[in-house]
Amino acid sequence: MLGLRSKAVLAPLGARSKSSIAALAYKALHKNTKRPPLPKIESPDWTMNAAISSILYETPEPRRETRQSHVFQCLVQDEPGVLALVSNTLAARGFNIDSLVVANTEVADLSRMTVVLKGQPGVIEQARRQIEDLVPVWAVLDYTGAPMITRELLLAKVSLLGPEYFEELVSHHRHAQQNKLAHHDFKIKDYHPNNIAHSEALRHKYEHLSAIKRLVEHYGGKVADVSDRNCVVELCAPPEEVTKLLHHLKPFGVLEIARTGMSAMTTTPLDRVQDDVAEDIIHEELGDLPPG
Repeated sequence: MLGLRSKAVLAPLGARSKSSIAALAYKALHKNTKRPPLPKIESPDWTMNAAISSILYETPEPRRETRQSHVFQCLVQDEPGVLALVSNTLAARGFNIDSLVVANTEVADLSRMTVVLKGQPGVIEQARRQIEDLVPVWAVLDYTGAPMITRELLLAKVSLLGPEYFEELVSHHRHAQQNKLAHHDFKIKDYHPNNIAHSEALRHKYEHLSAIKRLVEHYGGKVADVSDRNCVVELCAPPEEVTKLLHHLKPFGVLEIARTGMSAMTTTPLDRVQDDVAEDIIHEELGDLPPG
């Protein structure tokens, strides 16, 4: 067993491995690297009001630490069960995962897992180290606060008939489900799509399609598909831009949404460019000085 472990430790990082033992050996080799101490979690001030509230109502005052969003990059072995191990570890600590994306990398048998979750810094760091100690996990990087590029893919199905017809259609299906009535037994109102004349539906369709197209192109997206009553828009952008577009599309009537979750990659600083800019600034300042 000792011989197998030593051979695994000497194996190069880029070598193709058929099990997660290589990840365990890699972490054992770098175990001597000193880790920074965990962030301190300040305990709440135990005032008289908080003590009485705890005794009488068992509702102590909440902690003052803010919960911020964190981005994890997990380099994991490409084998069955890794996703379940990571998600179960986070679930056991009470984390609600906002986004999770898994994809292959340029290295064989190695996958990149991007996890977005919210929590206090000290608890987040404990969870990160606990995930990193899993056997099929090579490393876990916390990209929170680092300069990075984030992207998310959105596919949204939007109504082309306008908000009045969309709301009436939703109301029709809601009442039909609650009253267990068939579609022909429910009273169809003026704004129901089945009551629209063909020429009026055609006019609404191209008016709203033109407005939706201009709005989506403003965010760098496009209209991927158009049908009789709705269209499908596509956008690849940072998550906050995706949320903004959905907010603006909501009045048209959003029928269906599919979001892939966030993918992230850190940027590399251009040291040479920074040095050239600093050198130009120095030359400009020296040129402003009087002679002598």
